[in-house]
Amino acid sequence: YECPICGLTCTDIQILEEHVDLHLEEHSFPEGGGSGDLELAQRLQTEEDKQQRLEEEKREKEEFKKLQRQYGLDGSGGYKKQFLNNMEREVNRGRMQPFEYHKRKADMMECLAFGIDDGKTKTSGITEALCKYYQNENKDVRHVWLSAGVDHFQSSLGDKGWGCGYRNFQMLLSSLLQNSLYNDCLRDTALIPSIPKIQSMIEDAWKEGFDPHGASHFNNRLCGSKAWIGACEIYSLLTSLRIKCQIIDFHKPTGPTGTHPRLFEWILHYYSTDNESTAKVVCTSKPPIYLQHQGHSRTVVGIEEKKNKALCLLLFDPGCPSQEMQKLLKLNSDGTSLKLLRKFMGGLKEKQYQIVAVDGILTLEEKTARCLASQVLTSEKIP
Repeated sequence: YECPICGLTCTDIQILEEHVDLHLEEHSFPEGGGSGDLELAQRLQTEEDKQQRLEEEKREKEEFKKLQRQYGLDGSGGYKKQFLNNMEREVNRGRMQPFEYHKRKADMMECLAFGIDDGKTKTSGITEALCKYYQNENKDVRHVWLSAGVDHFQSSLGDKGWGCGYRNFQMLLSSLLQNSLYNDCLRDTALIPSIPKIQSMIEDAWKEGFDPHGASHFNNRLCGSKAWIGACEIYSLLTSLRIKCQIIDFHKPTGPTGTHPRLFEWILHYYSTDNESTAKVVCTSKPPIYLQHQGHSRTVVGIEEKKNKALCLLLFDPGCPSQEMQKLLKLNSDGTSLKLLRKFMGGLKEKQYQIVAVDGILTLEEKTARCLASQVLTSEKIP
C-alpha cells in the first residue's frame, strides 16, 4: 500500500493508516488541507474495499473447491480409482496380501467391463427371514408390511463416502427384477449394474432430455466422478426405463419436536393400499422406497404397526456392514438384530425428506410426457 503523501510503500493497511496519521500530526499538509484530508480518506477507503473484495473472492473460491470435493466433482477420479487407491493403502498397511490385491483388481476390471456389480457386498434373503420372524413374534407388533426380495448392498472400497444413492438404487432394482410386472422394462438389465454403469445410465437419461436443470449441476457428466446422486437422479433413471414412479417432498416437519408423522402415514398408506389383509404379516408386491435426506439416503423395505398404533419404518442402510446385516438371516426370538433396521418417528428428525416410490409401468407416450414435465417440476410437496 502506497502512502498518498510521500509515496512510501507499506505492507498492510493498518501500517499505512498509522503512517498517514503521523503526516497529519506533523501538519505537513499545505493550506486548504481539508480537501486533502477528504481525498486521503476516500483513497484509503477505496483501498480497503478492494482488499475486502479480494479476500471475499478468495473465500468463495475455497468454498467452491470444498463443495466440489464434498460432492465428488473435483476431478479426483471415480469408483475405479478410489477402489485401487484404497486397496493399495490396505496392502501398505499389511491388511491385504499383494496376491489378493491383484486378484481383486482383475475381478473388478472384469465386472466393470461387463457393467455388472461384483456382488461382494450383497446380502440376500433378509426380507424372507423377516417374514418368518414376524410370523412367530408375539410381543407388540400388530401388523407388518414388507417388500419382497430386496437384497442389501453395502458401500465398498470404491464408493465409500459417496455411493449411498447408487447402492439404494441397486436395492430397489433387486426387488424389481424379481417382479414380473417389470420384465419388459428391465429386459436389458437382467443383472444388477455396477456403480459406473449406473452413472452411465443416468447420463443416458439426461441425453433423452430428463431433468436438464439437475444435469447441469453435474455438468452433464457422472462417469469417472465420485458425484453424489439423489432423488431427482433416481427418478430420471427409473422413468427413462419406463418405470412409473413419483417424488414426494416432505419439506418440513409435521409433528412435535421436528418429527415427520406425515412421512410415516404416507408409507403406511403405500404398503397397506391393496393389501388390506387381516393377516399379521403381509409380504407385499410393493417395491421398496428410496428415502433421501441431506447427506444420506436409505431404502424403506417395510413398516411395522405396533399394538399401541405407533409406526416403525424398516430401513436398509448401505452404510451398514454386510457382516452385521447377515445377522438378520438368523434372527433370534428377541429380535435384537432388528435395531439395525428399525426407525421410530423420533429417529427421523432431519428438516426435510424426499422419497421415490415406484408404482407400475409407463407407456412410451407417458414416458415422453414425464420427460417434458421433468424439465419443469419433478416433485410433489406434502404440506
